[in-house]
Amino acid sequence: MNPEAQQDVSVSQRIRMMFYMMKPNETSFQILEEVPDYVKQATPFFISLMLLELVISWILKGKPPGRLDDALTSISAGVFSRLPSLFSRSIELTTYIYVWENYRLINLPWDSPWTWYLTFLGVDFGYYWFHRMAHECCLLIEFYSTDKVLSLNCPGREIKEVNIMWAGHQTHHSSEDYNLSTALRQSVLQIYTSWMFYSPLALFIPPSVYAVHLQFNLLYQFWIHTEVINNLGPLELIINTPSHHRVHHGRNRYCIDKNYAGVLIIWDRIFGTFEAENEKVVYGLTHPINTFEPFQVQFHHLVYIWTTFWATPGFFNKFSVIFKGPGWGPGKPRLGLSEEIPEVTGKEVPFSSSVSHLLKIYAVVQFALMLAFYEETFADKAALSQATLLLRVCFIILTLTSIGFLLDQRPKAAVLETFRCLVFLMLYRIGHLKPLIPSLSFAFEVRHLF
Repeated sequence: MNPEAQQDVSVSQRIRMMFYMMKPNETSFQILEEVPDYVKQATPFFISLMLLELVISWILKGKPPGRLDDALTSISAGVFSRLPSLFSRSIELTTYIYVWENYRLINLPWDSPWTWYLTFLGVDFGYYWFHRMAHECCLLIEFYSTDKVLSLNCPGREIKEVNIMWAGHQTHHSSEDYNLSTALRQSVLQIYTSWMFYSPLALFIPPSVYAVHLQFNLLYQFWIHTEVINNLGPLELIINTPSHHRVHHGRNRYCIDKNYAGVLIIWDRIFGTFEAENEKVVYGLTHPINTFEPFQVQFHHLVYIWTTFWATPGFFNKFSVIFKGPGWGPGKPRLGLSEEIPEVTGKEVPFSSSVSHLLKIYAVVQFALMLAFYEETFADKAALSQATLLLRVCFIILTLTSIGFLLDQRPKAAVLETFRCLVFLMLYRIGHLKPLIPSLSFAFEVRHLF
């Protein structure tokens, strides 16, 4: 995908791409290098729609659509997930191109509307099955408090989910709010399993067409993460809507393993995974992670799988830890028993940061500066050396981690934030960073004279 192609995309197209309202003749490209980076161009619309949601929520409900600490964590996860693309093309495209160049059966015309619409259906169908497997290829195993694996009928047991695909996808579900910022809570690991479900398309769909729809499918799913839109009438029968996706994000028993659709809800209706929204949805994981620290948000489940794998006796049991369905156990169905899912009472209190308002303001200011630096890094990546890119990425990750520590009130938060500020000064001194406000450069240079 080509960031330089963005000047060819009109404002009208940038708005319509958020809702998949694009035409084949304006989004068909002969080669992959001509495909614009639509996701990067959507950044202003992410921000604008989140602000619009905030205003509408205040008008309709008299309160914001979520909590500040949770929103910062969601956007942090989105930033984290995009950092690898600074260094290489995504694995979803790399593997697709490899299959296309070595194993394609036929070569459908890149400029045909039929190819465009077929790819739309193919990518959405692939997403449905990836999304479903990310939820259902799990295992619920049970422990005593001593962490030894025991029989399913033992008292004092604790239920946990473990699964290699869920380890990547759970990041997106870890928010206990449901708003547009939640859509940005993406996993850095997810693309390392999702590519398998799109690869069959490479047998006949050109990569340039696939790259367009891969982005549009992702962008469409942004606006459905909101509570300010209710029922959309007849559209509810065909497309994925905020109502349908609220069910998917719920931890109520009736919400578990439902509504996997990306764009078309017809896949859930066809394959028996559809559930309409009825009782109030409580959001988040069945076992909340209770942290705002980005590494834990991204990787805590992977660490849990690792420890569980080695604690589980027997080769086939270890294999089951990674690949079996949620709730699986001897004598149980593949997805387990719904009665073993923790009951939602409606009195759940989301985990929130108890830091002072002043410290939250400080965190927001530092986060905003980091976002501007992040955008600048992506804009200038072609002109930056690999060493500079690596240093910038490390500084972004350090900033996200430090903000997470501050919100979590970790004992070492002040030490880490002091270290981060010193790192900034050091990187500025050696020329790898610069103040985002040019007038501040004079202050830095004056300081260096003494």
